[in-house]
Amino acid sequence: MGALSCKWGYNVAVQNVNLTHHFLIAMPAMEDPDFSRSLVYIAEHNDDGALGVVINRPIDLTLEGLFERVEIPLEVKDLAEQPVYFGGPVQTDRGFVLHRPAGKWQSSLKVNGEIALTSSKDILEAMGTSGEPGEVIITLGYSGWNAGQLEDELAQNAWLTVAADTQIIFEMPPEERLSAAMQLLGVDFANLSDVAGHA
Repeated sequence: MGALSCKWGYNVAVQNVNLTHHFLIAMPAMEDPDFSRSLVYIAEHNDDGALGVVINRPIDLTLEGLFERVEIPLEVKDLAEQPVYFGGPVQTDRGFVLHRPAGKWQSSLKVNGEIALTSSKDILEAMGTSGEPGEVIITLGYSGWNAGQLEDELAQNAWLTVAADTQIIFEMPPEERLSAAMQLLGVDFANLSDVAGHA
């Protein structure tokens, strides 16, 4: 009986958490290949579920290739070699732009005062001609959870969570983002593997 009430109390705490503008760090035991060794930025989390994008998994496509594919001219050549990322397993044929500043676009989800996630073409058109917004991560696909699904995964210790740091998102190379997010928690990924292995 005591263990049951303890578990119930833990789940209540998980149910009440809002992870908007947080990182999800995949635990080493994560078996889902879509999320193994992934760092996910959560753009929205509410009673209906959660939505975010993986920010540390570049794919074999540059912005130049993406702009050609969607037939938008890319006049700002500095952007041509930037990578496109695997954002998650949902709608992998659609592009999503995580950006700062938030600005005003046709189809945007404002995360907070400075960051938004936009899925309309007008932001790509602006980037192609002006290079703005200047800080972007462009993904194909996103990561989505139905109501209660992310809370269940958290209760099963599938993820670590920590408040997001915009410097990690926009200023670090992709291969450094996961370990930098771990350091926010004071944890080293290699040590975590050992701990998880002996759990």
